Amino acid sequence: MSYIPHTEQERQEMLARIGVTRIEELFSAIPEKFRFPRLNLPAPITEMEAMWELGALADVNADVNHHACFLGAGAYNHYIPSLIDHLIRRGEFFTAYTPYQPEVSQGTLQAIFEFQSMMSALTGMDISTASHYDGATAFAEAALMAMAITQRHKVIVMRSVHPHYRAVLRTYTQFNPKVHLVESDYAGIDELLDEDTACVCVQNPNFFGQLEEFALDESGAAFAERIHAAGALFVVATNPIALGLFKPPSAYGADVVVGEGQPLGIPLSFGGPYLGFFCTRREFMRRIPGRIVGETVDREGRRGYVLTLKTREQDIRREKATSNICTNQGLMALVACIYLSVMGKSGLRQVAYLCHQKAHYAADRISKLSGWRVWNQQPFFHEFVVACPLPVREVNNYLLDEHDIIGGYDLGQDYPELENHMLLCCTETNTREEIDALVDALAALE
Repeated sequence: MSYIPHTEQERQEMLARIGVTRIEELFSAIPEKFRFPRLNLPAPITEMEAMWELGALADVNADVNHHACFLGAGAYNHYIPSLIDHLIRRGEFFTAYTPYQPEVSQGTLQAIFEFQSMMSALTGMDISTASHYDGATAFAEAALMAMAITQRHKVIVMRSVHPHYRAVLRTYTQFNPKVHLVESDYAGIDELLDEDTACVCVQNPNFFGQLEEFALDESGAAFAERIHAAGALFVVATNPIALGLFKPPSAYGADVVVGEGQPLGIPLSFGGPYLGFFCTRREFMRRIPGRIVGETVDREGRRGYVLTLKTREQDIRREKATSNICTNQGLMALVACIYLSVMGKSGLRQVAYLCHQKAHYAADRISKLSGWRVWNQQPFFHEFVVACPLPVREVNNYLLDEHDIIGGYDLGQDYPELENHMLLCCTETNTREEIDALVDALAALE
């Protein structure tokens, strides 16, 4: 327990014990020009005036509640049922910590178990962890697991994988000289496969919203077979909402399925906290990062839940640990669990269908505008690429300033060859009127 001195004499005695006479001496290592900054603060105001000021500042923000939003690129504006916020704010969930003691954590453990079960069913995989920091983290952990399983060090990643996912993977592996990251397009992967390949990492739908070729027909199974024939694993990043409409990665031979769970009832929240999901085959259970909650019975035969598998270094011997990642996002896993429970199979399919239809309606209308070209050579889900006649920054500034529309993602930031290309997204929250307003605004820029 910490001790707080109450008198001047006690303070002096504490300072003397650590060899100083004044508190200021504790900061001697900090250059003087950086110490005790003089803040130019306004005059004090009342609480009511402060609320007015904060409200005025908030009104300046371009938020999705007051603006039509067509920005996606990994974080999506979906409708969130009111039941979710009502339930997660219950004290027993909101304050829950890692359930080390199952006898007092049955509710939390069951929620995690249900989340795992639903994610396994959604992706078609055997097991699921719960959960990771975000989709990018889960993606990097999948590559690490593949290298540990195969004892190989080459990771092939398609360039159509989210740039942030690829960046996080590079961050994870940059100080390991043995790891060899190779980026490729779909056509070049077969030539890169060799005896040192640990895994091939893809995204479907990819970063551009397109459905990859291997997921469209029976060639997907053949693609996975070629990867497996080389002794490598097949890692697929996916959008969980898309799985309400399209076949799961397990159908085309995936060994590991990861992704961002934010679309499952989690608000945009300025970029986090989010939820990374990680699903794989049962044979890799002891190699997964994170934890698994299992169902059991107590000595009286009553159903109960426990932490079945814990593979982080705090829980087992360091040399046997797979990763230091753990169930840090338990509350977000609970959100996704509630969302999937509320929506059900038909609800999830309806959301996916609306996203798909609205995106294709928008793409069809934009493709008819002079000077704007839509990428429509491949099927896409709810995002699509548009080649713009002007720099994307100018287009987005115009949409926001003149029409209160949040435009798309500037692909030139990550793909220099795609300068003046915009990634637009539609979800079930975009109305026909909003889409028509976007098209009319773009038409005015021809």
